[in-house]
Amino acid sequence: MSEGLAGSGEPEDHRQIVRDSLGVGLATGTYGISFGAVSVASGLDVAQTCVLSLLMFTGASQFALVGVLASGGAPLSGALTALLLGTRNTLYGLRLAPLLVWTGRRRLAAAHLLIDESTAMSVTRTTTPGARTGFLTTGLSIFVLWNLFTLVGAVAGTAIGDPRTYGLDAAVGAAFLALLWPRLRERRNLLVGLLAAMVALGMVPVTAAGVPVLVAGGVALLVGALGRWEVRR
Repeated sequence: MSEGLAGSGEPEDHRQIVRDSLGVGLATGTYGISFGAVSVASGLDVAQTCVLSLLMFTGASQFALVGVLASGGAPLSGALTALLLGTRNTLYGLRLAPLLVWTGRRRLAAAHLLIDESTAMSVTRTTTPGARTGFLTTGLSIFVLWNLFTLVGAVAGTAIGDPRTYGLDAAVGAAFLALLWPRLRERRNLLVGLLAAMVALGMVPVTAAGVPVLVAGGVALLVGALGRWEVRR
């Protein structure tokens, strides 16, 4: 796609795009309350939790980081795990750059809103204005609500006392699984997930906390690389 996309395709109903995007934003943004609660349960304070949502702003990576910390892993292991999961956003950027046709400061600002949902709500559009509307409405609504509800969840998690008393520390794994589950509908993804889980479980007794997650991510990357090599051959 190129600049000419702006004038191509059938006219799009921007009000419908906004309504759909706000619906996705509301459903996703409110989930930030879970991150706020589990982050506090993992040992971070309210301020640290809120800064993570402001600066990192990618749910899977945030849950991965606090998950490693909750299991006793080193902060560096948690950061590397989060970085590994966040690399998929680079692929999103390559796909969206010619679609949104932003440059300079606009592209730099848009990069912070580049998440699964904003990508999904823009790649299906037939015009550049439609893609931009879907991207911005979804990205901004999720950003505002995610950060608001992160604060709510973090404060609530602090107010109830020791989260382990209520089993809240177990919510880290549950929340991360909830993010992963919708991606396991395809047989290939399910097989890769099972293989990565088996490798991670095998590494648990012999490595430090956080390392099994990195190794499991490496398995997924290896499978993807082998798949691309097979296609090219």
